[in-house]
Amino acid sequence: MGLAWDEDDTGPSIGSTMGNILCRVPGRTGEGTPIFLCAHLDTVPPDGPIEPVIVDGVVRNAGGTILGADDKAAVVVMLEAVRRVVEESRPHAGIELLFTPKEEVGLMGAYAFDHTRLEARTGYVYDQAAPIGEVILGAPSQNAIRARFHGRAAHAGMYPEDGRSAIFAAARAVADMRLGRIDHQSSANVGVITGGTARNIVPEWCTIDAEARSRDPATLSILIQEMLDAIGFAASTSDCTAETEIEETYRGYTFARDEPAVVLAAEGLRRAGYEPVTAFSGGGADANVFNERGLRCVNLGNGMADIHTSDERIAVADLEGMVEVTLAIVAAARES
Repeated sequence: MGLAWDEDDTGPSIGSTMGNILCRVPGRTGEGTPIFLCAHLDTVPPDGPIEPVIVDGVVRNAGGTILGADDKAAVVVMLEAVRRVVEESRPHAGIELLFTPKEEVGLMGAYAFDHTRLEARTGYVYDQAAPIGEVILGAPSQNAIRARFHGRAAHAGMYPEDGRSAIFAAARAVADMRLGRIDHQSSANVGVITGGTARNIVPEWCTIDAEARSRDPATLSILIQEMLDAIGFAASTSDCTAETEIEETYRGYTFARDEPAVVLAAEGLRRAGYEPVTAFSGGGADANVFNERGLRCVNLGNGMADIHTSDERIAVADLEGMVEVTLAIVAAARES
């Protein structure tokens, strides 16, 4: 499209081979509300080749693993919408495109990006696996816990009584935790367990990676403390020790329905022929980072389905529909 872009130098600091890519499409100064559009370029790891095919108007992966619609569907929609703005000389108040790395592993690219480089204070992320029209009013905060249990190795057949099983301690801790859906705005999960060295050795160590999420800070604190208590109790009753690390992965946010960024999104959806529906998300997105830093960034459903699975898909009509939504938001932003 002949647009100028730049890539920042944050890649090495987050363990990535790329930084954040920023592109500005200047609008008329003082006219309307400039906006930024953000999508992440990474996906969850594929288990095989990604070979997109269109079957009955739906894009799927013929390779038997993820499609990567999360979040390539947003990338292509934003690029196509801006292409039309440029080639059709559509008036606008200013558009910025931001593409981030390593969103799936903790919103790392967005956190590394210098948000003061953005001229727009209102932005949109298309990273919600929901029908077009869904406007996300809030998302949770997330804390991650890593616990490493230390026991004592011993021969499992000859001297099992001399051993202290770190895996047993970890299993006891997990069994005592409240996991899954806790309430309408909270959840908890243990996602990874690693430990031991061989089948015939009482395992000397075991590590669990867990998380808790909630839109309510008090509930999140309670869940994290419950997990820590379960870890400590299981270690002590199994004659093991445990080391724990807690990380605040990202912070949550909540919008009112009359928030200007929400109102603008709803107007764009209506102009494109979609009825806005508000909802709350159980996951994090780059929008969490920008809202934490004082910008107003709304996440919108874009039609992708069964993300992170081999059945991930998106309809061509939804890709085309989100282009129209984007153009309508751009037009409404200019008039606002």
